[in-house]
Amino acid sequence: MNGEERRNQIVDILKHSSSPVPGTQLAQILDVSRQVIVQDIALIRAKNIDVFSTNRGYVLNDKQEYSRILKVKHGDDEVEAELGAIVDMGGWIRDVFVYHKVYGVIRAEMNIHSRRDIRKYLEEIANGKSSLLMNVTSGYHYHTIVADDEQTLDLIQEELGKLGFLAKLQEYEPVDFWHKG
Repeated sequence: MNGEERRNQIVDILKHSSSPVPGTQLAQILDVSRQVIVQDIALIRAKNIDVFSTNRGYVLNDKQEYSRILKVKHGDDEVEAELGAIVDMGGWIRDVFVYHKVYGVIRAEMNIHSRRDIRKYLEEIANGKSSLLMNVTSGYHYHTIVADDEQTLDLIQEELGKLGFLAKLQEYEPVDFWHKG
């Protein structure tokens, strides 16, 4: 089996799975290393196939959804309010990323869908030795927000604005920098 066939099989496995599929399981099924699976997932994503990572494995997103990238800024003590506003308005948070002048885009998957996910995330931050990614850029960061329709995204953006969390792009930030490889 060549790489292209293997990647097609990965997509097929994810398409027919009702739950996240761990990379180690994909590696066993396809008789390759976990690292090969990670590389294959990156190549699959490069073809605009929406595969995202969760803490339980990979998921293929094959339903219609709408997303918007919003730049925000707030303090550590406001994370729960920010994330809560998004999920309470019917959205979920796919990722967080920062744009650093030297390092470029630094991104981390979040996949936060509920208040329960928010509590778990905040507990992991509190119990770990790591700080929030936004602290690298003085509180400025971005989220990819996902919802079932544009109207929900509009409501979320409006609510984040009311809370004072929305931030303006700076001159050095190209509007579409997140699309660059």
